[in-house]
Amino acid sequence: MKKIVPLSFVLLCVLLPSLLLAEEILVLGLFRDTAILRVDGKQYKLRVGERSPEGIMLVSADSEEAVLELNGKRSVYRLGSHISASFAAPKNAQALIRRDRGMYSVQGFINRQPIHFLVDTGASWVVLNANHARKLGINFRYEGTPGWASTASGQARVYKLTLQSVRVGDIVLKNVAAAVLEGNAPTTALLGMSFLNRVKMKREGEILLLQQKW
Repeated sequence: MKKIVPLSFVLLCVLLPSLLLAEEILVLGLFRDTAILRVDGKQYKLRVGERSPEGIMLVSADSEEAVLELNGKRSVYRLGSHISASFAAPKNAQALIRRDRGMYSVQGFINRQPIHFLVDTGASWVVLNANHARKLGINFRYEGTPGWASTASGQARVYKLTLQSVRVGDIVLKNVAAAVLEGNAPTTALLGMSFLNRVKMKREGEILLLQQKW
């Protein structure tokens, strides 16, 4: 006599692999396009696009962070990140910027060096003056592409280049377009649209909330 298997059991067996969640996930190593993870005591070396048996996919990776996807959710993790049993995605990185005298200004970092920013949605790029660039160790005349830009004082020599990283609050973006103007203008570095276009912006009273898109 053939044993009848309940339909509910069959469905459970079909769906179970997609429902499995790792109990413990630890980011052990990060390299370009590669990440080393420890999942429930088992170690995996994943390349971009590969999945672990538990269904964790590596979306992107470099020496500082990895984007992991599980159950359709993508989140950014850094070296040593510990992921809980349900793989609950952490809140997206964010920055809270308070308005002062009608302007939004915030302490940030360029290439891991501190700098003060003025948020400027009218600026196409992150904009520095020559002194800012020198203090940050940026050889803009060597690294940049020369050109001209219109400023409040008239035409100014400008050098366009790409910054390795820009950080504001918990948000870290890489390869951010920037412009360095010769002279002392602008007196405060401008956090322009080359950064702002890559985050979500929301005004809440006197606070400007920036959130990383993933």
